[in-house]
Amino acid sequence: MTMRSVASGLDRLAAEGPSVAGLAPGARIGLLAHPGSVDRQARHAVRILGDGGALVPVRLFAPEHGLWGRAQDMEQVAPDTDPVSGLPVVSLYGTESESLRPPPESLAGLDAIVCDLQDVGSRYYTYVYTISFVMEAAAEAAVPVVVLDRPNPIGGSRCEGPVLDPALASFVGRYPLPVRHGMTVGELAQLFNGAFGIGCELRVVGLEGWRRSMAFSETGLPWVPPSPNMPSLSTARVYPGGCLIEGTLLSEGRGTTLPFELVGAPWIDARALADRMRHARLPGVLFREASFRPEFQKHAKRPCGGVQVIVQDPDSFRPFTTYLCLIREARALDPEAFGWRSEPYEFESGRLAIDLLLGRTELRPMLESNAELHEIVASWSEGLREFRRLRESFLLYS
Repeated sequence: MTMRSVASGLDRLAAEGPSVAGLAPGARIGLLAHPGSVDRQARHAVRILGDGGALVPVRLFAPEHGLWGRAQDMEQVAPDTDPVSGLPVVSLYGTESESLRPPPESLAGLDAIVCDLQDVGSRYYTYVYTISFVMEAAAEAAVPVVVLDRPNPIGGSRCEGPVLDPALASFVGRYPLPVRHGMTVGELAQLFNGAFGIGCELRVVGLEGWRRSMAFSETGLPWVPPSPNMPSLSTARVYPGGCLIEGTLLSEGRGTTLPFELVGAPWIDARALADRMRHARLPGVLFREASFRPEFQKHAKRPCGGVQVIVQDPDSFRPFTTYLCLIREARALDPEAFGWRSEPYEFESGRLAIDLLLGRTELRPMLESNAELHEIVASWSEGLREFRRLRESFLLYS
């Protein structure tokens, strides 16, 4: 594997100065960031932009999990003062859906909002929608938005899964994207702005040296967990499928050292589930029968049987299809014990979490009727082709 020198948007802003973002020296900015907002030397954007740089950060914005990633999923992020910089922190993840949008007063006096968030390439991951809410608020306030681009860690070539039905829009899917979209944060911002009508003054500081087929490990950029349960690139690879487990009563491995790679429940026969998954002959993946005990969240402190999903060939692995099969087989083992999560999910209480995650109402009945995988895949093929055509106009990299 050849290591290449890829410069992130943050690296370029630090090296080339404010003009690369269309800003003047001394511009007063708000900064939307999280733990993964670091340069090639793992220095955080708050420090890079705040320690006597050419820009003047006056306000910080914190998405889900918080500026420093201390909050678990769906845990409120409170307004605060950042202990590192002393700047006020505006929470963009409170206790109700209205908290996702920056209040008008938080944009007052800003020359721009700079957004630097590492995404993981899956429709459900909420950071890109936080950027979209910022873009909407900024459009109304006539404040420019600068997106510092970062690589898609699971690649920029492959798309997979159903395109979201707008009737199922939520914070785990605001726009009609497939589950695996193959776009960077900057490309998505352009798509949101142009195809979905936000219309803000958007500036993307693009990557240098990145190709769509490039593995994250080839970029030379450090991987910093952007959220508490995204510890490694292995987690990101399975996440387009692994997040579906949140919509069931199965544990998705939160509270273990392998979130989304471990799947199980107290009633699961690990050997039987592993055998069923091996029999499916899915590409690029192995299944190990596993026993684990989550320390928190679903089935906390209870022994669970299940499987570990081990990606052997990332190029041929199909995460969304793999985890659909895993859900189907776990349900078939014990239909009475298996169930769909019914509690409120990401500010939504009237719809099942699994339907929001699948993004199409016809898929859950197909799983419940044990439909063949090729039938399920065929149901989203045309929508995926249409999305590929749509995204072409907004891609920034070859």
